[in-house]
Amino acid sequence: MKKRLTLIAFAYFVWIMINIVPANNASGWIQANWQQLVLGLFASIFVVFLTADLFIKSPAILRHPIRCWYFVAYYLPTFIWEMTKANIDVAYRILHPALPINPGIVKVKTNLKSDTAVTLLANSITLTPGTLSVDINDDEGYLYVHWIDVRSKDVEAATKDIVERFEKILQRIFE
Repeated sequence: MKKRLTLIAFAYFVWIMINIVPANNASGWIQANWQQLVLGLFASIFVVFLTADLFIKSPAILRHPIRCWYFVAYYLPTFIWEMTKANIDVAYRILHPALPINPGIVKVKTNLKSDTAVTLLANSITLTPGTLSVDINDDEGYLYVHWIDVRSKDVEAATKDIVERFEKILQRIFE
């Protein structure tokens, strides 16, 4: 119940930040009518009770300062760097249509055990242009990824190219 109350408070805070805009008055104070506040509270409660089970099962993992440090100091810069490189690569392919592409679905291996870590890995791959996570095989630890330019169909080589850069960091954070 404590987890749900925390999520409700967070969702309500986000609702307020998105929906209540500064007024064009002399005082500069934010104005909101009571209907907006009540609707936001009900919407927050409704959304949390529908989706609370989708959040991580052990949020205490993320309360550990070293894990948060690894996320901020290692994962985010790595993700931003890889996303930037992929954006440049995809933009180059668009601007130079003669550049050959070799799209396909490859199978990559992951050693991550935590559902949250695997989900974050799959989302990281999907958010990087040129790749898209298609399926996760939990039993065997494989991800199936659509890749804009398949360089190798070998599982180990594809794993090294796509997964390895994120997996090491996510292991330190979630496992």
